[in-house]
Amino acid sequence: FTGQQLGNAILLLSITSPQHQPLNTRRWPSAERPNPETVLISESVDPRCRAILEENGIRVTEKTSMKKDELIAEIKDYDGLVVRSATKVTADVINAANNLKIIGRAGTGVDNVDVDAATKKGIIVMNTPSGNTISAAELTCALLMSLSRNVPQAAMSMKQGNWDRKKFMGAELFGKVLGIVGLGRIGKEVASRMQSFGMKTIGYDPITPPEVSASWGVEQMSLEQLWPQCDYITVHTPLMPSTVGLLNDETFAKCKKGVKVVNCARGGIIDEAALLRALESGQCGGAGLDVFVEEPPKDRSLVDHPNVISCPHLGASTKEAQARCGEDIALQIVDMVKGKKLVGAVNAQVLASTFSQESHQLIKLGEAVGAVLRSCSASKKPFSRVQIATKGKNYQFNQFVKAET
Repeated sequence: FTGQQLGNAILLLSITSPQHQPLNTRRWPSAERPNPETVLISESVDPRCRAILEENGIRVTEKTSMKKDELIAEIKDYDGLVVRSATKVTADVINAANNLKIIGRAGTGVDNVDVDAATKKGIIVMNTPSGNTISAAELTCALLMSLSRNVPQAAMSMKQGNWDRKKFMGAELFGKVLGIVGLGRIGKEVASRMQSFGMKTIGYDPITPPEVSASWGVEQMSLEQLWPQCDYITVHTPLMPSTVGLLNDETFAKCKKGVKVVNCARGGIIDEAALLRALESGQCGGAGLDVFVEEPPKDRSLVDHPNVISCPHLGASTKEAQARCGEDIALQIVDMVKGKKLVGAVNAQVLASTFSQESHQLIKLGEAVGAVLRSCSASKKPFSRVQIATKGKNYQFNQFVKAET
């Protein structure tokens, strides 16, 4: 949106949706911009998160391990909510949150937040997109190395009193081809680390330009070209309709026999039933899984498979990542409150432009005109039609605004 379009949009909001208060968009330019005075932290986050919020005048309450009904009863009193991945911020929770203005996810994804329900109520949802990048990339590399040398299986065998060198014959990573599906922050970090092992890195990403990924040593190609070349495949995409089951029976059949796969992104990107079939047939030689469709998984077929190395969603489970995520989400909330910038908003990117001076002026105009029109339509003898014209280079609306009774 341009500043003028924002002004027009806010004018319409002022006329048609006076009851739609949570987003408080029309007050952002003033000292009354959305100000979460009270924030609930529902999971264990780094202490710096609370400290930063409180240093900036925000009252913080920490209540962890709440059940859904407890969260629904508690959330109505708060302007902001900070979560990690365990708290499920469902539509029921959001609809019970009469004062909620912002949901902050101290982490990368927002799978546990009903973003559509939040958007309908005008609640900003933000995450910390770079907080756990290094930790997730390092775990991916650890799983790739473990798959190549059977490290967890060998360690477990030793603990059982065995000394079986032949059983755990591995393979070098040097000279092997690594396919990286998703070349964002994490994919880039994985590439640079695995290149140090002498791996050839190829990849696919619908957004990152090929010339950009080429600058850090990843040759981009279509998925159809990628599948048959890879000795190892790692996925680093969000979970969305286009990525659900990205690796399935059909795509496994196109891969090299014995291909090894890693998923430290989101459960469901690799079709779990198809993966099990590929493991049983030998089409897939091993899998490193940090995430599952259901967590914890009730069906343990993959977890118990001898060629699967599994972890309980440890991608962001480092002291450093938790410190960064906790600090980042607090600073993002404070920056928004102070009108400095809007970072990490997954459902309100358009609001970033409201921080420009031109947008502030146009929003004030939309706010004022909307108030006039509401007064006209709410009077005992409402006007049947109101026509408003503005002058000035920056304040020319494309058409007259009409308010019909």
